[in-house]
Amino acid sequence: MANNRAVTVDEIENKKYKDLVLEGDWLKLLGEPESSGSWIVWGQSGSGKSRFTMMLAKCLAGHGKVLWNDLEEGVRKSMQKTIRECKMIDVKQNFLLLNKEPIEDLKVRLRKRKSAKFIFINSVQHSKLTKVQFIDLINEFPNKLFIFISHAEGKEPKGTVADFVRYDSDIKIRVEGYKAFPISRLGGGEPYVIWPEEAAKYWLDLE
Repeated sequence: MANNRAVTVDEIENKKYKDLVLEGDWLKLLGEPESSGSWIVWGQSGSGKSRFTMMLAKCLAGHGKVLWNDLEEGVRKSMQKTIRECKMIDVKQNFLLLNKEPIEDLKVRLRKRKSAKFIFINSVQHSKLTKVQFIDLINEFPNKLFIFISHAEGKEPKGTVADFVRYDSDIKIRVEGYKAFPISRLGGGEPYVIWPEEAAKYWLDLE
């Protein structure tokens, strides 16, 4: 049952949150976010989205266990390539790839003691989540951080559910031309260059 008791200003002022302590480019990008809730990353195919989200997973693996539930690509050669390029072997103790695990099975896994703290879901579209199911997932696991990866339509997340996830998320990151452009409620905000050489080519072509 939900706790519907009103919260005082003093309680809000004194409440302690579990923040992610980030450094360097990640701090500039994300600020000081909570280590729970939901984030969303979206971009067109070939924009650098897969590489960026894997690099983000590697960063978060330094703060706890990471699950990557790939409902779209699964354990294929292209995923192997991304994992190798991002040197995920460096964080192999804290990173586990799931091969198209249905959301209900994922929830069973997350109910276990010492389950992963950070969960990547690729993608919103392949998860087949509804808005209500998304809310239920976040509410059931209030101490975990879900990072949703989404296809894009133009410069926006594709579909009504992905758009709903964006509005609910503390951190929203659009990937274009091998750069990540963040919108964060908790600081940060500087673009992150995913692949300098490819980014330079892309943005030069637009000039």
